[in-house]
Amino acid sequence: SATMNVAKSGYRVFSANSSAACTELAKKITERLGVELGKSVVFQESNRETRVDVKESVRGQTIFIIQTIPRDVNTAIMELLVMAYALKTSCAKNIIGVIPYFPYSKQCKMRKRGSIVCKLLASMLAKAGLTHIITMDLHQKEIQGFFSFPVDNLRASPFLIQYIQEEIPDYRNAIIVAKSPAAAKRAQSYAERLRLGLAVIHGEAQCSESDMADGRHSPPCVRNTTGHTGLELPLMMAKEKPPITVVGDVGGRIAIIVDDIIDDVGDFVAAAEILKERGAYKIYIMATHGLLSADAPRLIEESAIDEVVVTNTVPHEVQKLQCPKIKTVDVSMILAEAIRRIHNGESMAYLFRNITVDD
Repeated sequence: SATMNVAKSGYRVFSANSSAACTELAKKITERLGVELGKSVVFQESNRETRVDVKESVRGQTIFIIQTIPRDVNTAIMELLVMAYALKTSCAKNIIGVIPYFPYSKQCKMRKRGSIVCKLLASMLAKAGLTHIITMDLHQKEIQGFFSFPVDNLRASPFLIQYIQEEIPDYRNAIIVAKSPAAAKRAQSYAERLRLGLAVIHGEAQCSESDMADGRHSPPCVRNTTGHTGLELPLMMAKEKPPITVVGDVGGRIAIIVDDIIDDVGDFVAAAEILKERGAYKIYIMATHGLLSADAPRLIEESAIDEVVVTNTVPHEVQKLQCPKIKTVDVSMILAEAIRRIHNGESMAYLFRNITVDD
């Protein structure tokens, strides 16, 4: 009877991942929806080319492609593009990408002679045939404007806030910490929702995106200036980071560092050290996307951090085996609900209740 339902309701859920770890989230979502994962084969040929074979008719249907992004980002993107194009050329009516962690989202600002890769990827997805995207906690929410089709940027904070309230004993004695001024807005929204204080770390040790090597501070080369000597541009002062300071009192508190992505853990480990020095007695990290690259698990295990809580937008089973401090919160529920609502033509507003412009 399950297959009858699928045929009648006219929507299918596919996964475009070739790696098994990535299909975990897709399986959780389809279980919640009570549908079966669409039949398709995604694989790398011996010459490393991506092949996608869709094994059932999709004509005139709404198709959801769930794509979680593993270590090998570029392969996953190619799989998504090839799958979307295969569905488009097989006359699917709507092709909706469910991409919980949107890759390249950190490259969304112009660097000296760089490119805004995130915008390029948005254009490629549109070209391949996607008509809508469901994602979670974009690195910057303005990225929604890069797309030529609707984007639903769901939030993981309700799940992480629930974790804080239920799993952190004595959380009322906690303080929410931003490890850099850049993360302050996100931390503020947590602090206000949990009715807790806010602390912000700023200064020397943190400086992940180096603006120094950006070329803005290099003097213009001489030959350009010869023609019009009258032009004296005011000099932009070079930035001088102050020594590290914590704005806000963390003494005798549980510190909860909040961010959207935890990938390179160097910054987080350094922040934890500082908070320990300033008298925080327990340190948690909450992040939506646990990329946890390279030797992150080992560094976390050896650090002052007590627990790292991430969601399952990115597969991280391997890292959890190496580091028991990593805990996972399941967000398949909200993704499944988004799929169900879009397919039934219901309003998505319910999933965004109490979310303000700034969140």
